[in-house]
Amino acid sequence: MDETTRNITRVATTTVVVTDLERALTFYVDDLGLEVVRDAELGPGMRWVEVAPAGGGTTIALLVAGSGFPPGIRLGTPDADAAHAQLRKRGVDIDEHVLRMGDVAPPMFTVRDPDGNVLVLVEGA
Repeated sequence: MDETTRNITRVATTTVVVTDLERALTFYVDDLGLEVVRDAELGPGMRWVEVAPAGGGTTIALLVAGSGFPPGIRLGTPDADAAHAQLRKRGVDIDEHVLRMGDVAPPMFTVRDPDGNVLVLVEGA
């Protein structure tokens, strides 16, 4: 196992793009029986909501269309800076810098696969 593989520890979150967050919450929580595990304002008009089955595991982020959040899969890493440096050395298509939002969200960066699919590596996820 190489160093980069050890820096990706799990599939943390996948996303679903929704047109109406409250309607989506009703469906995922009331109809499917999932639990809200995170509901946070990340800035003006930027609400991040995750749901999951009771007992945890991989979460589903409900992203409002046009919110500015990229849809995709979030992968957990213990050290975003180390993972970023290793992937950059390999020539992977990644963001230029690790995104830091202070106390609002953990350090993270976006990776694009050869087909343009988005993966986000999130520290501590």
